[in-house]
Amino acid sequence: MRVLMLSWEYPPHTVGGMGRHVTELAAALAQQQIEVHVLCPLLRGGLPSEQTADGVFVHRIAAPQMEGYGYVSFVQQTNAELEHAARKLCDQLGSFDLIHAHDWLTAGVAVALKHLWRRPLVATIHATERGRQQGNLSSGHSDQINNLEWWLTYEAWRVITCSRFMAEQVHAYFNTPTDKIDVVPNGIHILADPFRTKHERAIFRRRFVAKDAPLVFYVGRIVYEKGLHVLIEAWPFVLQELPAARLVIAGTGDQLDRIKQRAVELHVQDSIAFTGFISDGDRERLYHTADVAVFPSIYEPFGIVALEAMAAGCPVVVASTGGLAEVVQLHETGVVVYPNDAESLAWGILHTINHPDWAQARAANALREVRERYNWPTIATATIAVYAHAVSDWRQASWGAELAPYSGPTQSAE
Repeated sequence: MRVLMLSWEYPPHTVGGMGRHVTELAAALAQQQIEVHVLCPLLRGGLPSEQTADGVFVHRIAAPQMEGYGYVSFVQQTNAELEHAARKLCDQLGSFDLIHAHDWLTAGVAVALKHLWRRPLVATIHATERGRQQGNLSSGHSDQINNLEWWLTYEAWRVITCSRFMAEQVHAYFNTPTDKIDVVPNGIHILADPFRTKHERAIFRRRFVAKDAPLVFYVGRIVYEKGLHVLIEAWPFVLQELPAARLVIAGTGDQLDRIKQRAVELHVQDSIAFTGFISDGDRERLYHTADVAVFPSIYEPFGIVALEAMAAGCPVVVASTGGLAEVVQLHETGVVVYPNDAESLAWGILHTINHPDWAQARAANALREVRERYNWPTIATATIAVYAHAVSDWRQASWGAELAPYSGPTQSAE
């Protein structure tokens, strides 16, 4: 089966969880004998064309120069370039059996190719504009994105979401029929401990805290929906009981200056380290070093960072928000607190640090859950089942009948 996967992000251009999701999913599909071609804009380096070690074919297309235009216009013009490239690719390779688009950023090219090639379209919705805006569409820019999201879900033969929460949002916001939506979670790789010895770990830890002082870690984009303002408001409560505690905040975003200023106003800036962007290696070392990883999001479609912490055996505290509430089970695999509630968040942090035996037991449960449920081979198998469902529906429609014979999977592949 040959699949054209459309994504705005692919390494080295990754902004959030979508880029990592596409990378790992494409590789896992290739390992299950799906021929995957990722088509994406060339926005931050990388070769125009390559085949990865996992067998994924990647095609990066130069984006147009559009100084002075709005972001949505830039995206739409880039989609036109992607469509032109997809047509050439089809001429060179032969037809694709299925199109898989990720989010509104590739809606234009996805829908155009669906109708041009008369092939089934599967869409993964990673997040929604209305969700990011707390249920509101506050500008014409937001309206445009919301309309493109609706259009993509309407045109898709099947819609994938990463959580039940997102499935409910897609249904509520776009009137997408529930029987058209499939829930397939994100996945994670369990990596080896980056430290060879306890001494090596202790040396790394001393970069951030004094010996035996509690270390709390957040990593992710520093934007409003990630709830960093809640964490900063909670931090004085933590320091009242644990004055030696230190908080590491890794990441960048448009709320960074505001968060730093609020830390100064609360007189807690000396106990917080803002690292900015960190490498994957340092992120993994911090997961294996911290006493607790904290994710206080007020909107979270899934919560891949929590899964990363769980895969590293790090105890987690998360807000009961969106997909986080599905990934982390209260008192079983982590501590779940009230969203947008600084005192509740502080309680969760303190409870985890003050009861290390309980915290480690939850972390062990979480690691087992990650290993059994959130591995990429399982997720690739579930995605192939969605492809099979889409192809089965397509074969029964006029498009499939017109373009037969067809060698892709059928519904029986589930």
